[in-house]
Amino acid sequence: MKVLKVSGWTIAAFVLPCLLLYVCLVFLPIIVSVYNGMLQWNGIGTSKFIGLANFTKMFTDDPVFWPAVGRTFLLAGFSMLVQLPLALFVAILISRYVRRTSFLVSSYFLPVILSVAVIGQLWKTIYNPASMGGMINQILVKLGLDSWTHSWLTEPKIAIYAIIIVGLWQYLGYHILIQFTGIQNIPADIYEAAKIDGAEGFKADRYITLPLIVPIFKISVVLSFIGSLQSFDLIMVMTGGGPAHATDVIASVMYNMSFLSMKYGYGSAIASFLVVVCLLATVIINFLFNRLDKRFS
Repeated sequence: MKVLKVSGWTIAAFVLPCLLLYVCLVFLPIIVSVYNGMLQWNGIGTSKFIGLANFTKMFTDDPVFWPAVGRTFLLAGFSMLVQLPLALFVAILISRYVRRTSFLVSSYFLPVILSVAVIGQLWKTIYNPASMGGMINQILVKLGLDSWTHSWLTEPKIAIYAIIIVGLWQYLGYHILIQFTGIQNIPADIYEAAKIDGAEGFKADRYITLPLIVPIFKISVVLSFIGSLQSFDLIMVMTGGGPAHATDVIASVMYNMSFLSMKYGYGSAIASFLVVVCLLATVIINFLFNRLDKRFS
């Protein structure tokens, strides 16, 4: 049965303006960025077309780039393997044991709405040495664990993990809210029927909550992974990519090359790489979750 009573041309006429706007705001900048990645250009003066030289240098002759890629995926790994399961667990506990959930969920969500500059300065103070009032080091000293104290943001082997902890803390409430909303939308009748059959508690979560929340969990995974790939602001506020590039990620390397080193063409090549990785990640995640969804449907 034909539901719409208008022609395809009429639909196209209404869709076309939004489609053109989307292409101009999304795809056109990507194409321009790829083209700029083939230029030797400082972003101001005349440019010189050098083909794939920037991409070749990026993949084969940049000692900073690949470690930054590794740290970017490290952020994504911690976010998906630690943050999301913890958020789901907390969301299940809230939905099961808390009657007035709005205050608690809002409290978890509070760090998300804070400015990144505020969060960065707050945690820089927490990570300070004990002599400068750093809370973590002061607690360790009072517990007699002086050997555990560190300069958390200035030691190359530790700094990236200190930032990861801040990122997990900042966006935990965001994913709790998403997954809690998904759990609340599951009909209560299903749980009541399962309870009659002897499935309640975590057994009900295993066979009811987890399969039915797969589409919502996919949203969290996509947002978490893509957000980790685009990590920039928190790192720039807390360390600026230092010490000695120990906390640099793809976005910070792109920024440093484009605007500090004035290698705009090379920075555009890095930006093009980041766009491609984000697109591939989205396609792969959607493919995996579609298969998972079919398995439980």
